[in-house]
Amino acid sequence: MSDRPPLWLFADQLGPHFRDGDLAGRRIVLIESAHAFAHKRYHRQKLHLVLAGLRGLAAELPDRVTLIRAPDYRTGLAEAGEPVVVHEPGSHAADRLVRRLHREGLVAEIRPAAGFARSKADFTSWARGRGRFVMEDFYRDQRRRFEVLLEPDGEPAGGQWNFDRDNRNPPPKRSELGVPRPWHPEENEVDERVRADLDAWTRDGLITTVGADGPRRFAVSRAEARRALRKFLDDRLPSFGAHQDAMLAGDWAMSHALLSVPLNLGLLHPLDVVEQAERRYREGTAPLPAVEGFIRQVLGWREWVWHLYWYLGPDYLRHNELGAHTPLPGWWRDLDPGAVGARCLRTALAGVRDRGYAHHIERLMVLGNHALQRGYDPGELTEWFATAFVDGFPWVMPANVIGMSQYADGGIVATKPYAAGGAYVNRMSDHCRGCPFDPKRRLGPTACPFTAGYWAFLDRTADRLRGNQRMRQPLNGLARLADLEAVVEQEHRRTEF
Repeated sequence: MSDRPPLWLFADQLGPHFRDGDLAGRRIVLIESAHAFAHKRYHRQKLHLVLAGLRGLAAELPDRVTLIRAPDYRTGLAEAGEPVVVHEPGSHAADRLVRRLHREGLVAEIRPAAGFARSKADFTSWARGRGRFVMEDFYRDQRRRFEVLLEPDGEPAGGQWNFDRDNRNPPPKRSELGVPRPWHPEENEVDERVRADLDAWTRDGLITTVGADGPRRFAVSRAEARRALRKFLDDRLPSFGAHQDAMLAGDWAMSHALLSVPLNLGLLHPLDVVEQAERRYREGTAPLPAVEGFIRQVLGWREWVWHLYWYLGPDYLRHNELGAHTPLPGWWRDLDPGAVGARCLRTALAGVRDRGYAHHIERLMVLGNHALQRGYDPGELTEWFATAFVDGFPWVMPANVIGMSQYADGGIVATKPYAAGGAYVNRMSDHCRGCPFDPKRRLGPTACPFTAGYWAFLDRTADRLRGNQRMRQPLNGLARLADLEAVVEQEHRRTEF
């Protein structure tokens, strides 16, 4: 047995920052756990990315990496032959497992998580005893702490912290945004073997997946991740800001970074990403609103949801303050856009089926908005987002879904429910053109399910939302709706979306 225990890495810990310092040069153990792939119904392309990442690192470092295929992690560690060092993992369940394996002697040491800018202890110190607990406060503290987009006097670049108002333009009057295409990897022999194994496991009934197989669109190695980052910063960051919240049916990527997969696989460190983005602003190759908006996503929101996951604990997943208990419909679970008529919802769902991806405004204001209006169970919905999206991991979705999207935590994360009618979708997308539903109608066969659903949602939750000052105006509008009873009855009976 070595006096320097080997390093066990999970599939979301693949970057060099997980194996530097005194861990440099150590033998690495990677485990393909059959249980981890089979115990949930994951998107086919998500499993492909995880397997390709693990096997790609093994191929990249053949003299250091031992790749073990085992029924479960405990069996794999026993096969490794000696206790291992491990970083804190990315879920409550994995954390409990790692600590149990530590007590059993299979894990020699648990190191702090290495894939985020701020430590859990620092966040706890920041959050403890705060009367105001919102992301903007955290984001500004992050900027100060890491000296990002600051002037020499410590004030924010451009004189303001947040350029969100500059990043809400509706889409242009064309089918595509007209920016350079995103970088996509070329598949290799590892991808071929992964695809063959997934096909075989599916045939043998060892796994059950959702979604379509397809070409690998996201980076799974450090070299690929760096190329994807550079391509975005050089070609797409300059146009990222203005249409950040817009949707086009014919342009699924628009100017979005598409870096959530390599970030969440641990291939890129957020501070490195942020530093390179800031450099584009300092050099004058990207405007401040675009750079600030992107940095807010990486150093603000991404770090925020990671720390909230641990700070709020596993009980947070049980929040259901709006009393939403409707099971997810079969067409939603099975990713069947053909069962949907509304063009916005059909387009977003098709993106999840075909790519395991939809950009943030589709997640929040189409998929999340629909689920909020229809009262889908927030726990089920969180699980769906975590398994059906290629960038979904257990820590990613609770604050995003239970807090931001569904307001199921009663206001811990968001200040109000993100509910909107068809007018919002019509303003921020081209989806309503050619849709069988009319965003201006709330009654009748062509009534938009988002427009009518918005009023039905407010009616159902009015008593629970009445104390929220930001909901006063919408609830006053609800009280003035002469046809409310008919709208509520129609939406109660609705079977077609």
